[in-house]
Amino acid sequence: MKKSLFVPLIVSIIVIIDQATKYLISKSMSPFDSIEILPFLHIINIRNTGAAFGMFRDFSSSFFIIISFVAIIFVISLIIRNVYSLTGLSLILGGAIGNLIDRLINGKVVDFIDFSIGSFHWPAFNVADSALTIGIGIIIIKSIFKKT
Repeated sequence: MKKSLFVPLIVSIIVIIDQATKYLISKSMSPFDSIEILPFLHIINIRNTGAAFGMFRDFSSSFFIIISFVAIIFVISLIIRNVYSLTGLSLILGGAIGNLIDRLINGKVVDFIDFSIGSFHWPAFNVADSALTIGIGIIIIKSIFKKT
């Protein structure tokens, strides 16, 4: 598939799934409600005013909106220059746009996937966060194993 179709397709799929799941959680669950899917996996309804894992909660929403726009422009420039993995960059772009939409509309991000194993508890996250993480992982792995 051509880059001109591949990138927008992946980005659109991520944004649509991210926004649809956040909408469903917001409309069907009260804040802080929890549904056990498996003993180590719950669906919850949390709002994150900070960055990843709730860091920097004291910063304003405007700060995160500006950072998101800068990151999106940077990723688009990497895509245009065909640097790194287009799959990885497309996932990062879709995730960044998904969380930016939340910040523009609500001033915070909806997180709903709650994962734990024993006493280890991962901070709640969403589809956009997952896409960002997988995209970064793809780029790191491809960079490590890149033939010179």
